[in-house]
Amino acid sequence: MKPIGYWLNRTDQALTHSMGEMLGRFGLTRTAWQVLNVVRDAPDTAADSDVRAALAANADVAVLDAAIRSVLADGWAERPAPGRLALTSGGIRRLGEVAECVDAFREQCTAGISPEEYRTAVLVLERMTRNLEASPGPIPRPSSRP
Repeated sequence: MKPIGYWLNRTDQALTHSMGEMLGRFGLTRTAWQVLNVVRDAPDTAADSDVRAALAANADVAVLDAAIRSVLADGWAERPAPGRLALTSGGIRRLGEVAECVDAFREQCTAGISPEEYRTAVLVLERMTRNLEASPGPIPRPSSRP
């Protein structure tokens, strides 16, 4: 059996490639799609800083700022006030069309996986991440004895 790191890398590559192709048909990158979701889920409008904070684990500031500029230039979002983002009516409609494809993509990804198995996998990965993030530093080397 291959170790978990192998499967994490393969899964990430497969998800990134497949999702990138699917979103590309709509003129979106994965990061731009994530920006649109943060904006959509905001109670009123989303501040650029809210988008950056919500997606900090997904991309660095330069990539996020480029994605924000992209969704503005492509008419998915607008600036109702400086530093604030809101979806345009066309962006809302188009994001609904993307959502249908994303739902089908998620079904394809989880085919043959029960909801309980999926939940367990996510919880295990979350716990592993938290264990490593809470670690005070690198794991010490075993001492070698003569």
